[in-house]
Amino acid sequence: MKTLRILCLVSITFATSCKNNTTTELETKVQYPIADKKPTNLEKHGDVRVDNYFWLKERENPEVIDYLERENDYNDKMTAHTKDFQKDLFEEMKSRIKEDDSSVPYKLNGYWYITKFEKGKDYPIYSRKKETMEAEEEILFDCNVEAEGHSYFRLAGLNISPDNKLAAFGVDTVSRRKYTIRIKNLETGEIYPETIETTTGGSTWAADSKTLFYTKKDDETLRSHKIYRHVLGTPASDDVEVYSEDDDTFYTFVYKTKSKKYLVIGSGSTLTSEYRILKADDPMGEFKVFQPRTRGLEYSIAHYEDHFYVLTNADEAKNFKLMKVSEENTLKENWEEVIGHRDDVLLEDIEIFKDYYVISERNNGLNLINVKRWDGTADYYLPFDNETYTAYTSTNPDFDTKTLRYSYNSLTTPNSVIDFDMETKEKEVKKEVEVLGGKFDKNNYVSERVWATAKDGTRVPISMVYRKGIKKDGTNPVLQYAYGSYGSTIDPYFSTVRLSLLDRGFIYAIAHIRGGEYLGRSWYEDGKLFNKKNTFTDFIDCSKFLIEQGYTSKDHLYAMGGSAGGLLMGAVVNMAPELYNGVVAAVPFVDVVTTMLDDSIPLTTGEYDEWGNPNVEKYYLYMKSYSPYDNVIAQEYPNMLVTTGLHDSQVQYWEPAKWVAKLRELKTDNNVLLLHTNMEAGHGGASGRFEALKEVAEEYAFLLDLEGIKD
Repeated sequence: MKTLRILCLVSITFATSCKNNTTTELETKVQYPIADKKPTNLEKHGDVRVDNYFWLKERENPEVIDYLERENDYNDKMTAHTKDFQKDLFEEMKSRIKEDDSSVPYKLNGYWYITKFEKGKDYPIYSRKKETMEAEEEILFDCNVEAEGHSYFRLAGLNISPDNKLAAFGVDTVSRRKYTIRIKNLETGEIYPETIETTTGGSTWAADSKTLFYTKKDDETLRSHKIYRHVLGTPASDDVEVYSEDDDTFYTFVYKTKSKKYLVIGSGSTLTSEYRILKADDPMGEFKVFQPRTRGLEYSIAHYEDHFYVLTNADEAKNFKLMKVSEENTLKENWEEVIGHRDDVLLEDIEIFKDYYVISERNNGLNLINVKRWDGTADYYLPFDNETYTAYTSTNPDFDTKTLRYSYNSLTTPNSVIDFDMETKEKEVKKEVEVLGGKFDKNNYVSERVWATAKDGTRVPISMVYRKGIKKDGTNPVLQYAYGSYGSTIDPYFSTVRLSLLDRGFIYAIAHIRGGEYLGRSWYEDGKLFNKKNTFTDFIDCSKFLIEQGYTSKDHLYAMGGSAGGLLMGAVVNMAPELYNGVVAAVPFVDVVTTMLDDSIPLTTGEYDEWGNPNVEKYYLYMKSYSPYDNVIAQEYPNMLVTTGLHDSQVQYWEPAKWVAKLRELKTDNNVLLLHTNMEAGHGGASGRFEALKEVAEEYAFLLDLEGIKD
């Protein structure tokens, strides 16, 4: 029976649109795999959980690889009838993208820097031109060449020395986010023999262009935990540890202030910050603590002239306030208020220039950009005129300029990069993303923001986009997306890829549920720790609202989320499976209790302030009450596509694998359940810009097939 390793021979059907009340059976009967049940007792606080699939975490076990490959084979057979459609979707998505494209150049230390793509190639080319755009182009890195021979390739942390002669860079060819830092001589093209392993990829140069500071990762947990100093021309084994973050709930990083005067070591956890500073022209000196860590005190720093500007939640400033302090006396007791706390406005960032500073804010969920002169003679907001847009300050490395570069897009408008003269208030659109193919017209689409009411009376915003002319008759397919964790906000943004759904009649809805910061810091705090279930019930209540208002119905509603958003998917299908015809859960964090009890797993200890520490009984019991894997029961579940990567460093592959195995064991329906493991990639999926589209095409084909849409 189910305790034996068997292959069940069943006839599976894809549930299709109820427009014609029919289903379409697969042409052949397909065998689906069942994993061995090998009970493992997991005991904590006197509570015993029996995990039949705990053994799937044995990455090197041939039985594990065999199971994942059998699931992949099953997925291939079950979706064989959509393979041509997937290819068509891929080509359609690719055709909208300008293949021979380049970024808007930005100027730094006498050079214009450009990132470009060439037709038919997957990876970026980094180049620069000295002083003017008419100068000869200098190729820094052609990642298409560097990626040859690798199934995965990512270059990160490209960092030019102050004398413009050297580039430090990090490379990952496994997708475990363990980067190897190398140094390239930009005058000769030589890559130096120094090889610095197991880093974040990022680094920063001291003022002498010879000393490099970088962040090491713990080899097992992948926590960024040490800062090292490397001197050019010496072996990495001689590098000096300048800081160790010994609290395993914190991570650390290093950077240089925009003023170029200070090197900064930062330490952070979910709730607490701490910084150390050192003048960049004194790389052998000792870093000085800016303000010692105090639990619950968050702050970030920016340098200008002889002061630091501090964005902080100090003194119960939940939505943050802006302070300043002399660079000589940086302790909190010396901080002076510049912009006070406001209950209805979240301060998110500050950008400093010689004559101006720019504050990024969020009010009622909407991005605001506030421009101010240091001398107080100017204070104004950039104008934006709808409720479904995203605006943010872009690449602004130049300190002595009156030009602010920012980006703007909306659910119906492609992204634009805009240069704004802060003195004259004139703007120049440097680039608007081209949507190729000749079929896109933004006037054919409508966006709106609506508000659902959660079960506790809280109003939850939903941003939506769809083609003009839809009727609220319950027949529209809706894809509802959300994330809802870490205070990460999913702003309404434009997507050329999404057009493949919109043009086939889908409505796309972003549910701005609690757990993000869309409506301020309280919105985040109301969706974490012992309030985590608000995230799940908000999503469900948004679904009910869309159904009640006639946008869709249970037969046409689909849900999607990834990573912590995959946890959301897992919780939702346990709590309200009847609301959804299909669900896509990408790299889902679904085995919450077991993962958070294992401090050897990457990222675990640093997330106790987000989810709670299950070594404490009250957190354990609350986590267990919603953890998707622990709450799978014998009931009907929607059609589901689950994806993961064998080398995922953030959500280990065994979480979705175990979850699917348990769902297969207990679910009582004949709906489709698919697991696709990318055996060569990690958390972010494929590394090439077009290879990644194939994964999206797979997800979209799954949804469209459920709707009975075949082309």
